Amino acid sequence: MINTHFISGLPRSGSTLLAGLLRQNPAFHAGMSSPVSSLMNGCLEQMGAASEFYSFFNTEKRKAICSAVFNAYYQEQIASNKKVIFDTNRVWTARLHQLVELFDDFKVVCCVRNPAWIMDSFESIYRKNPFDYSRMYSPQSRQTVYSRCEALASAGGSMGSAWTSLKEAFYGEYSSRLLLIDYDILTQSPKQALDLLYEFIDQQPYAHDFDNVEYDEGEFDQNLGVKGLHSVKRKVEFKPRRSILPPDLFQKYQEMAFWNNTEGSAASCIVAK
Repeated sequence: MINTHFISGLPRSGSTLLAGLLRQNPAFHAGMSSPVSSLMNGCLEQMGAASEFYSFFNTEKRKAICSAVFNAYYQEQIASNKKVIFDTNRVWTARLHQLVELFDDFKVVCCVRNPAWIMDSFESIYRKNPFDYSRMYSPQSRQTVYSRCEALASAGGSMGSAWTSLKEAFYGEYSSRLLLIDYDILTQSPKQALDLLYEFIDQQPYAHDFDNVEYDEGEFDQNLGVKGLHSVKRKVEFKPRRSILPPDLFQKYQEMAFWNNTEGSAASCIVAK
């Protein structure tokens, strides 16, 4: 029997690193963001009230098709007897009401990080590629660090969309299915963080190699025009440094870390106190 779980949360917060670690376990499958949620959403749009085919579908048929999409995409892993499949996408935290209808006992592991450091990380990558204008920014939003951060934090931006989705799930009726793991904890105490993750998903711990993590999606990043976006360093370690953000921006965005106060949520959190 396949156990299905999900990796979600915020960008630049360790989801690729987490996937790189989990895939060391031969019983697990994990990777970077998959197209499964987009495929399911596309099917639902074609079966929805805005489609001319709406009358051909009822709720059970829509559920069956969404389930078939997931199974078809992971047929190779299912055939190879993987015990646990982690599908990664930041949109899943806004789709919990769908997931509870499709999967019996799933959990969602949400990678989080001080939002100011998320902005700092995006800005660092931007400055490392000075002559490579990526699709992440429009010509107008690319102008300064202020406009770039504002674009990322907007409702449709990489950070803003993930942040609102996570907040919806954190305070929603299915919050008990969430496990939030802070990037700093994952990089400073990876064994302890993974031991707690294994406990949360009811699996036996595995002896991970934190000095030899292998995961790179260079081709995907190249197509996006953002070199290094999904590169993972071989050794898991925390390297403190000074932020390159102006102090006012850093202060503004670090106040967005709502998960530091768990009142009103049943989510489990592995975060610094």
